[in-house]
Amino acid sequence: MIAIIDYGMGNLRSVQKAFEFLGADVLITDDPSLIGAASHVVLPGVGAFEDAMARLRASGLDQALLVAASSGKPVLGICLGMQMMFEHSRENGFFDGLGLFPGTITRFEDRGLKIPHMGWNTLKTRNCPLFDEGDDPCVYFVHSYCMAELSDEWTAASCEYGQVFTAAVCRGNVMATQFHPEKSGEAGLRMLRRFWEYKGVGKC
Repeated sequence: MIAIIDYGMGNLRSVQKAFEFLGADVLITDDPSLIGAASHVVLPGVGAFEDAMARLRASGLDQALLVAASSGKPVLGICLGMQMMFEHSRENGFFDGLGLFPGTITRFEDRGLKIPHMGWNTLKTRNCPLFDEGDDPCVYFVHSYCMAELSDEWTAASCEYGQVFTAAVCRGNVMATQFHPEKSGEAGLRMLRRFWEYKGVGKC
């Protein structure tokens, strides 16, 4: 079973529908015990970093997610869910994240482009369970903040919108996308299927 974490924010139903279209058994839940019992865990998100982290911590869902990640269970973050997996964010202040990946989320640099970054862009991918080897898919983004750092250790895909930024991360059983695979057509569905079928080869 795939557990989609419900902390009162995010595009939960669209993610659920995408997995259901693939034939997966999926549940939206705010119950840490059900998250613990699931085979896969998804942290989606749309909204403000500070509010999202506060809700996760108030409900104990942050600990449920961290336990799932440390156990070797496949975990996927989407959009804000990816940003919360980093150590910090500078969105409207300076706030602590879950710390699954090093680094700080920052606002896009002012390069004369419209912010938020909204629309379709092509990825440059590296080896990761989410992607087919050699595939550089076109995916759908909606975000004003990003991880500007690229790392040989955990960057699984990069993209360019005025500046190069990290579009996906992967370390062991924990992976995440800044874009929305559930809104990215056939390419996004392939990624979600690959996550669903992923059995894990190591802990983050």
